[in-house]
Amino acid sequence: MSSNKNNNKETINNAFEQTKDSVKKTTDEAVKEIPRFTKAVSEYQQETIQATKDIADNFLESQKEIIHSLQSLWVPYVENVQNSYWSYWTSPKRVTENYARVVSNITDSTVAATRFANNTVFATMEVLKTSIQHTRDEAIEFSRMNANVAKTFENVARDSISDFSTREEVQTPSRRQ
Repeated sequence: MSSNKNNNKETINNAFEQTKDSVKKTTDEAVKEIPRFTKAVSEYQQETIQATKDIADNFLESQKEIIHSLQSLWVPYVENVQNSYWSYWTSPKRVTENYARVVSNITDSTVAATRFANNTVFATMEVLKTSIQHTRDEAIEFSRMNANVAKTFENVARDSISDFSTREEVQTPSRRQ
């Protein structure tokens, strides 16, 4: 019986050691992937920022070309009319300056929105990290509590068997008489 109990205990211990080894292997592999994920996030951010810059640069260039084309044709005429009838703010030069400011504001807002999105992603990652740490701590505590409950059941069972055996020994002699 004792040999069988030791074999069972050894089998259980081996199974848990194999499981621990498997978990270690899996987590080691995940740790090795961190640089790849970090690189991917960094590349994503760089690509997003570069794309925003490229979009703004291309848009500004096309707008500049359009305005130059229109100005070369219409500015002399419009300025003559403007000087005669309209106020300064309707000048093509003034309209162009205001338009350039609007485009600059849109570009700045787009970059700020990209930065906001990236900051949100990082904040979410921090929350997830904290959540994982709390989950780990709670799982460890839960496992410790379960082990304590199992030990308590073992002790209660052992005490009950001992009490039962003692009662049997006390009652058995009296029954024989």
